[in-house]
Amino acid sequence: MGLDELRRARGDDLRARHAEPHRRYHTAEHVQEVLAEVRRLHPFEPEADPVAVQMAAWYHDAIYDVRAGGGASEDASARLAAFDVRATGGSPALADEVARLIRLTAAHVVDPADRSGALLVDGDLWILSAPADRYDRYAVDVRAEYAHVPDDVWRTGRGQVLDRFLAAADAGGLYGAGPDADRATRRARAVANLTRERAALA
Repeated sequence: MGLDELRRARGDDLRARHAEPHRRYHTAEHVQEVLAEVRRLHPFEPEADPVAVQMAAWYHDAIYDVRAGGGASEDASARLAAFDVRATGGSPALADEVARLIRLTAAHVVDPADRSGALLVDGDLWILSAPADRYDRYAVDVRAEYAHVPDDVWRTGRGQVLDRFLAAADAGGLYGAGPDADRATRRARAVANLTRERAALA
């Protein structure tokens, strides 16, 4: 079983999930952006498993519940992905690996030796280093997904998220896949975007 078989068997279900009305950022567009970054970086990461990483990219936000606790949506998405991979003929090892990778997108913390994990997480965090206009639209869309959260609570919670990403960038982290120069460029763009949004929350 490969990528094409899984796409044919489960593509309609995934498209419907990513088109749910409560989503504004976590849509099919986000999935395509993650996949594009994964494909761009994969030539620099020969130890990564491209099949498992792409399957994980398809499914990492398949279940997205903004009212669930931290990591709950990622865990549910991981379980759905593992079920679908097995149901369409994938090996238990592949199903487990896809599920493991999806769970990494909850905290975005990856062991340096985990090249598949670094590839997926960098793809998921591509948006932080996106062109300013795309990043700004992302920030607006994420706020819309959390429209039920009062402004003061949002500013506090979102500020903590931005501070965590900025701290990772300041420590030389945030991105872990690809050449050093490429990572540094993405990190600098991300810091500019994150800093701009952080200032707007004040």
